[in-house]
Amino acid sequence: MINIPIRLLAEEDRPREKLDHLGRSALTDAELLAILIGSGTKNRSALDVARELLLRCNNDLQALGKFEKRDFCQVAGMGPVRAITLMAALELGRRRAKVVPKGRQTISSSQLAYEQFKVELADLNHEEFWVLCLSSGSNVLAKKRISSGGIAGTVADIRMILRAALDTKATALIVAHNHPSGSLKPSEPDIRLTRKLKEAGEIMDIKLLDHLIVSDVGYYSFADQGLVF
Repeated sequence: MINIPIRLLAEEDRPREKLDHLGRSALTDAELLAILIGSGTKNRSALDVARELLLRCNNDLQALGKFEKRDFCQVAGMGPVRAITLMAALELGRRRAKVVPKGRQTISSSQLAYEQFKVELADLNHEEFWVLCLSSGSNVLAKKRISSGGIAGTVADIRMILRAALDTKATALIVAHNHPSGSLKPSEPDIRLTRKLKEAGEIMDIKLLDHLIVSDVGYYSFADQGLVF
């Protein structure tokens, strides 16, 4: 494959000029990455570097979002500064996805709950446990991380979960944790925790609506499976 410097491309094919003339949506993933990379090397354009990055993550931007600095630096033309630039840009995209538009914070399904949690949990390489505190009308009052652990698991303290509800005056909860392995099958500890949390919440008149297991391939809902009564 012949590597053509970006400066020798037709103006309408250069990523920066293309974005300026046609808008952001007209660019490919590789072209957007090339703009962030800035410049290539003697033998490779920024676009070539971007294409190799995408090949290394099978053209999956979710997978690219999990890259660490060392992963980026394995590609010729990517040094630590450029790696950090891409990591910052991908993190901004992740944070933007977390912002919920006003008027859309009512949780009426497991899918809507998953959308609240996926930006927090889907890309992690370790387990975390989060809680969504809801009003009587299922409006989101707060979203809090309860614990962060290792690859194999994390500790979810029922007292801390209920404390989050009390602090926000919530009447209902949805909890979630991730499986870095990608498996969506609940473990026996997951099932026991769900049962105990539901029972403890009932004593305090706080209803457990659902428990989600999140991965980068989707989610599992205890409520949808009839495991939260």
